[in-house]
Amino acid sequence: MDPLASLDFTKSGGLVTAIAVDDATGEVLMVAAMNEQTLRMTLEKGEAVYWSRSRGVWHKGEQSGHTQRVKSLWLDCDGDVVLLRVEQRGGGACHTGKRSCFFRKLEDGRWVDVGEQVFDPAQVYGR
Repeated sequence: MDPLASLDFTKSGGLVTAIAVDDATGEVLMVAAMNEQTLRMTLEKGEAVYWSRSRGVWHKGEQSGHTQRVKSLWLDCDGDVVLLRVEQRGGGACHTGKRSCFFRKLEDGRWVDVGEQVFDPAQVYGR
């Protein structure tokens, strides 16, 4: 049986939500989207491949070297969200150079940057 047959790609225009979590710590690293093609590529490569409306197929870390090795894959009860437990290679999951995309915390009514900067995006992406 095809494992992707259990996924519901119809709810969000052919996409499912993908949550990447550090396998060792449980830290939420990022949220992205996957379509059937990128999910199949993820299974084949053993590394996270996402879908972006602006970039299309997006192999996480292909440009930066900050790849995500998939340790296990989980499916929610509705079949429209996948949880990837990953080994974050290179330290940073966020394009801003932070360890996680979730680096802003609401404190006293304002967003405070509490994230760990692990690389300089200008050096990595040339911007």
